[in-house]
This record gives sequence, structure tokens and C-alpha cells, in this order.
Amino acid sequence: MPIYELPKFELPKLRAPKLERLKFWRNRAFWVIISTILISSVCGFFAGAISGSFFYSEIRDYLSKLQIEIPEPQTIEKIIEKETVREYQPQTTQEEKIIQVVESVSPVVVSIVITKDVKVLEEYWISPFEEFPFQVPEYREKIEKKEIGGGTGFIVSEDGMILTNKHVVLDEKADYTVFTIDGKKFPAKVLARDPAQDIAIIKIEPEKVVNEEGKLILKPFPIVKLGDSDKLQIGQTVIAIGNVLGEFRNSVSVGVISGLGRTITASGGGLVETIEDVIQTDAAINRGNSGGPLLNLKGEVMGINTAMVLEAQSIGFAIPVNKAKKDIEQVKTLGKIVYPFLGVRYILITEKIQKENSLPVSYGAWVIRGEQGEAAIFPGSEAEKAGLKEGDIILEFDGQKITTKNTLAKIIMKYNPGDKVVLKILREGKEKIFEVTLGEKSE
Repeated sequence: MPIYELPKFELPKLRAPKLERLKFWRNRAFWVIISTILISSVCGFFAGAISGSFFYSEIRDYLSKLQIEIPEPQTIEKIIEKETVREYQPQTTQEEKIIQVVESVSPVVVSIVITKDVKVLEEYWISPFEEFPFQVPEYREKIEKKEIGGGTGFIVSEDGMILTNKHVVLDEKADYTVFTIDGKKFPAKVLARDPAQDIAIIKIEPEKVVNEEGKLILKPFPIVKLGDSDKLQIGQTVIAIGNVLGEFRNSVSVGVISGLGRTITASGGGLVETIEDVIQTDAAINRGNSGGPLLNLKGEVMGINTAMVLEAQSIGFAIPVNKAKKDIEQVKTLGKIVYPFLGVRYILITEKIQKENSLPVSYGAWVIRGEQGEAAIFPGSEAEKAGLKEGDIILEFDGQKITTKNTLAKIIMKYNPGDKVVLKILREGKEKIFEVTLGEKSE
């Protein structure tokens, strides 16, 4: 038999039952059974509904006496242009807080765009010979306003004062434009640059609007609440908001406080400086985040994002906001930022420095020349007037011992220009006392 031929088979013939055999519906007992089933089903339904309602109310009354509430199922819906959209419900309390903080603080965070007049080469074509139909390129210089950088800031007063980093607005020849989250732009003026910290304050002018009484008023800006950075704890959750890479405005990253009291040497915008007592966080701080807020879960600013480590991942730094509070008040009252100034260059003594240089003590501020040979004592400074010399070791500042944790820079920040202080100096193995009136250092 060929492989593709199958054996034939026939289906058995089935005989349909004759209708005259199916006479059970005429049977009286059949209908009695059917009726009994239907009546029992209806009665059971109503009995179940009545008893269920009764017992549910009894249970509810009993639980209410115990002060236990039975939650009703809820569906949160939002009508947008006649379409029903389900809102996202946070899965955890922390997630809910993060969403609330971002939503409330984002209108206060602004992007700062830096533009400057720069020389560019413009190409144009000339015909050197009128009798020959060809052209050759020539070049000429022209001035164009170009975007050269960007950063972030946040509004701290209703009249438009904005806190940011000094290195963001360091160029005095550049123009600065502020963009809010709703796309509005404002020309910004630099009010003050902090001479010791990477902090600056700029200002934008409020819009003029007509109020309900028909009067022309200045529309106040929304502002953010400044927290107490002295209460920060390692492991605490923080949120960073900023203008990432100058392109992705109000980008959000979340992390924790991974270190406190750090000292770093940061560079940016042509500025290189050592910053003491900064916050370390693993919340992503990228280029363009500079000047943005570092927030706690209450929506309070705890720091100003300022630097990142290029060779590492998830290591960023922020200046504690408490250091900026004094700057804000000084700008409001004095129109500038001033610092008390002693007038010495120094390094903090550690056990390692003591051993390497055979110093008599393992703490204090050792007055020495700068790395480029700069004078240890600033000419004309209060330190020079008081008689301090190169090689002196400042042991105490107004009774406070100088250590790597309690640095001279941290101590002096507690004072104001014009304050008189007492210095305990170690010179040639002998302790001496000097009284100094602190000078003033400004931008």
C-alpha cells in the first residue's frame, strides 16, 4: 500500500431516538421535582440576603463599639478633559513623602543659563576676479551671544532672591537667565558672591500683575523652607533636584547622607578652593546640578549641591544650608557678604605632619607660606598688626582648641568683623598671648 494511502473506514450508523419514546415531560412527578427546586432557590436567595444584611449590621455595630473601622474600598480618579485617569497611589509612606516633596518644591527650583558674547569666525565668499565666474572663501570675526554653561538655584525670598553656587555665576562678563519650571524666563543680577564658601546670591524681579481690587502689584515668588543642617544624620534620606547637564531641568535623584564634616578641594568655572565641613551623599549630583537644593523628607533644604567626584560613582557633596543663612541676612541688610578676617596662611597639624616636620605639638594651625611661595602673613592684615609671624602655631582661638575637627576656619565663622579675640600662640617652644581685632573680608 502506498505510504500516502490510508485504510478506508466507515462511521457506524447511529439511529436517532424516536420522539415518542421521550414522554417523561408528561410525567406529573417530574414537574413536582422541578417546581420544588425553583421554589427552594428563590426562598434561599431572599433568606440569605436578609440574614446577611442582619449579621453585617450586627458585626458593624459590634466593631464600632470596639472602635474598629471597616475601610470602604476607594478608587481615586481624576477627570482630565472628559477622560477618567487613575492617579498613581504610592506603595510606601517614604515613596509618598518623596512624591509630595518633589511636587511642592519643584516650582521653587530654577535653572540658570549662562550666556556670553564670544568671538566666532564667519565664513563668506567673494569673487576675486570679475571676469572669472568663481568664488573663494574668506573669514572674518564677529561677536555672537552663546550659551556657555548652566546650573541650578532655588528661590529663598518672595521678592526673587535665589541661592546658588559661586562657581555657577563666577564670570562677571557673562549674562545670567533664570528659567522657572513653567517655562518663564527672567534676567538675573548677581547680588553677592561669598568670598570663603561656594555660595552666591542672585536676584530676579517679580512679575507685575493686577489684583482683585484692580491695583498693579508685584506677584510674589514661591519660596522653599530652609532646614537645620546641624541636625542631619548619616543614613538619612535626602532628595536632590537640579538642572542635569543644562538640559534636563528639575531632574530628581534620591539617596542618603553618607558622610558629614568632609573637607574637599573642588574646581569648577575657573575656581579652585578647599571647602570644609561639607555633606557627602550618594544621591546623584551631576553636572548642572550645582546650586540645587538637597532636601529632607519634610521638604526642607538641608544643603546646596556643589560638587561630585568624577572618578567615582554616587559620591557627591553639598554645602550645609546653615552656612548660607548668614549670607542671606547680610545681603538683605548690608547688600554684600562679609567675613571676619585674620590674615594668615596655615595648615592644620596632624600627627603625620608633626612627625614629618618635628613639631612640638600634634594640633593647632601652623602659619606657613603658600604652595606658590605666598607670604604666610597677609600684608596690612590684623595678624601683621598684632605681631604674628611665619612659623607660629596658633593653639587656641579665643579659648577654643584648634584641631582637625574644630578647624580655625570653622571657629572664626562664629565671629564678625571688628570682634576682639585672644590667640594662644606657640613660638619657639614658648606660649604667648596675642589680642587681635578681626578685619573684614568681602568679595
